[in-house]
Amino acid sequence: MLSLTERGSYTACKTVGRVGLCRAVFLLLLCLSALWLAQPVLAAAPAATTTNVEGIRLWRAPDHTRLVLDLSAMVEHKVFPLENPERLVIDLKHAALATSSSGLKLANTPIAELRSAKFDQDSLRIVLELKKKINPRSFILARNEQYGDRLVIDLYDRDKQTAKTVSDVLAGQKMRDIVIAIDAGHGGEDPGALGPKRLREKNVVLAISRAMQGMIDREVGFRAVMVRDGDYYIPLRKRTDIARKHRADLMISIHADAFNQASANGASVYALSTRSATSETASYLAKRENRADLIGGVGGVSLVDKDKVLAGVLLDLSMTATLESSLDVGSQVLKSVGGVARLHKKRVEQAGFVVLKSPDIPSILIETGFISNPKEARRLSQPAYQQKMAKAIFSGVKRHFQQRPPVGTLLAANKRKSGVVHVIARGDTLSDIAHRYRVSISDLRRHNRLKSTRIKIGQRIKIPVST
Repeated sequence: MLSLTERGSYTACKTVGRVGLCRAVFLLLLCLSALWLAQPVLAAAPAATTTNVEGIRLWRAPDHTRLVLDLSAMVEHKVFPLENPERLVIDLKHAALATSSSGLKLANTPIAELRSAKFDQDSLRIVLELKKKINPRSFILARNEQYGDRLVIDLYDRDKQTAKTVSDVLAGQKMRDIVIAIDAGHGGEDPGALGPKRLREKNVVLAISRAMQGMIDREVGFRAVMVRDGDYYIPLRKRTDIARKHRADLMISIHADAFNQASANGASVYALSTRSATSETASYLAKRENRADLIGGVGGVSLVDKDKVLAGVLLDLSMTATLESSLDVGSQVLKSVGGVARLHKKRVEQAGFVVLKSPDIPSILIETGFISNPKEARRLSQPAYQQKMAKAIFSGVKRHFQQRPPVGTLLAANKRKSGVVHVIARGDTLSDIAHRYRVSISDLRRHNRLKSTRIKIGQRIKIPVST
């Protein structure tokens, strides 16, 4: 039984409780109304945009396989491997497959099969069934003047360690061949310049490079190394790394030029400029060729090579001798090429090509003609002309090394035994020859029984052996 005071308190509490309950009910109804009013707005929210995979391309390189997915827009992705059996899973968020992979040539790649399916309602899962273990790397490339957005997946072969045998070491002590690294420009998803009838620079320069490879390998004392020997892309810095790995005495980068006016024509030879380009044409061309790394996916992707690049910048300080050799071999090649093609420039041009920035390997870049010129494009597409161009380039290279054979080579040993014979080319003078071989003009005339300084193209001049 409650006292009067307790009854009053109880009554007061009941009254307050009713008020609180009413407020609570009112707030609840208010929240429900807000939710009800918001419902149509939520229902009208647009669904996430679907990105279409519009194409699938595959390229095989000596040390990796590149898979390229052409996209309608940028996409979030995730790549991870699975074992037993070996697989690589590629998940693309809010994506759909709008093409077929049935035409992919999987031979000579680590991929046994490619299959795809919807995953997580609106995402796409692509699974690569693998023949062996690989090291994967993936990155997105933004659209450029040639392609739209792309997802690139590189499947790197696991490195194979090989040990040198005693015979390998002993063989290295013999008189060695002069090694020429031939770099066919562009490749893979980077076609380079495009000519009439879908003529692609990457195919033309590879054909010329292979023709030159055969000529070099048939010449005693010379050996060719192909930097790119198929339709795949190699980053510009890696091209010089490949040449260095094979201890090349010279690197030749083969290209075909292009311009927005079809009348532009002629072949050119370039060496590196450590300061600035020697002409506006050279400057423009260097920028165009250097953009190939943006196409191939270099820059902002991996940090593993930054120390090497920094080391390369420091080594640029020691490039004087290398640049002198580059200019000399470039001059010889320019003379030879001038015998089969019109020259766009009458001297060796200099520009800041990345592929030429090797501090320890003389390097030249040859534009074999304008693929944008219908007449030159037709010639560049013909195997017979490709052979002529390759022969002209190698003739200039051979002439350079006959004059300046590297120490320890078979050519240098033969020169010491029998001296050197110089075949007069267009533009040669007796004073130039004397300067090149570091002998006097009087010694040249006496050794060859010349009555004057007049010489003619094709004439053979014996170079006296200096003691």
